[in-house]
Amino acid sequence: MGTSARNLAGKVALVAGGTRGAGRGIATQLGAAGATVYVTGRTSGSERSEMDRPETIEETAALVDEAGGRGIAVQVDHLVPSQVSALVARIRSEQGALHVLVNDIWGAEIEWGRPVWESTLDIGLHTLRLAVDTHAITSHFAIPLLLETPGGLVVEMTDGTDEYNAGHYRVSFFYDLAKASVNRMAFALAHELEPHGATAVALTPGWLRSEAMLQAHGVTEANWRDAVARSPHFAVSESPAYVGRAVAALAGDPEVARWNGRTLSSGQLARVYGFTDVDGSRPDAWRYLVEVQDAGLPADVTGYR
Repeated sequence: MGTSARNLAGKVALVAGGTRGAGRGIATQLGAAGATVYVTGRTSGSERSEMDRPETIEETAALVDEAGGRGIAVQVDHLVPSQVSALVARIRSEQGALHVLVNDIWGAEIEWGRPVWESTLDIGLHTLRLAVDTHAITSHFAIPLLLETPGGLVVEMTDGTDEYNAGHYRVSFFYDLAKASVNRMAFALAHELEPHGATAVALTPGWLRSEAMLQAHGVTEANWRDAVARSPHFAVSESPAYVGRAVAALAGDPEVARWNGRTLSSGQLARVYGFTDVDGSRPDAWRYLVEVQDAGLPADVTGYR
């Protein structure tokens, strides 16, 4: 089951950081539900970001169109307040409303497994700027427009639920701090938005088969299972469409306020809303991580997808 019902027709979404990965999957699935989706990022057909990857915002916007929505690509560096302010002014001028804001901005180099004293300070601080400052800047400018229509939704994209991250070190000082900050942003926004009839949540995918992850494993989406022989726990991985369907389900839920302030996962929401990944399965990576991978058990996704 996908997001076949066009229950977001007439709705306007901003997917900030929609060039690739989860952002691309979210934008596409919002389009499949009928939304108009502004797709922003630094990499366009004419210019690449420091990540130096080939995916572009124009490609994502085209995928939104193909899915049945309307995709609008806008090149934006979300660290530059004037660019974000101009983006929101354009959305106001062209659409008159904003119903869904997805803060998925990242695009940061990560030094894996290094303690703070061995990290390159410039890289670590830049990671925080790209992961935290961008979200705050975007919320500052976009939320006033979102609040003009009751029922607005803000989704902070993260890695790991509050419960999991509270008890687990997340690969490096700066990465750990970045994801804890994003989760807390959703909590704080929930308190600020609730009196205005809007909702904020944090949402984590599981082991995401992003373009970079597929490349690292030497596979494509079509043959991703070939990587399981070398990386057995990869069997619980999910496509970007899965977390995209989670966002579309939240955006189309008239009772979405029940989740206000929560940190949610794609696998958790699939059980509630009934959507599946593109292969018809429902991977539940965070439950698997605790019960199988972290427990040191052999890879076995039975009961987890």
